[in-house]
Amino acid sequence: MSVNIDASWANRAAKAILLIRILVGWVFLSEGIQKFLFPDSLGVGRFIKIGIPWPQVMAPFVGAVEIVCGTLLLIGLLTRLATIPVLIDICVAFYSTKLITLAKNGIWNTLHEGRTDLTMLLGLIFLLIVGAGSLSLDARFSQEPDRVNG
Repeated sequence: MSVNIDASWANRAAKAILLIRILVGWVFLSEGIQKFLFPDSLGVGRFIKIGIPWPQVMAPFVGAVEIVCGTLLLIGLLTRLATIPVLIDICVAFYSTKLITLAKNGIWNTLHEGRTDLTMLLGLIFLLIVGAGSLSLDARFSQEPDRVNG
């Protein structure tokens, strides 16, 4: 009976990890694409407004990192490695857009505006600790080949 409980638990855990990967990966993928679609409001123009150095270079670079890493998280490939650049990205974003304006905007407005950043930060930390789960390309590629059949 415990075998069935363990298998059921593993199946639910795999699905839960997949949902976290979709949540985090989709946000980064879509935000990266939008940096190119809407450069004035979300790309170079936004980077200029918040004081990021070399905005003409950094905005496309960050957009590309978000697209690549978001896609890797969605498909569960190189998951732990893919979390590192976007962890840096979200920490810089949180600092430059939320903590800097805390005194001006107040705690409640800052908490409201930072909810997505905090959610992404925690989701990335989760994926860094847990990995991609069994419903991923990481799991598929890490399985050892069948020694009997090939």
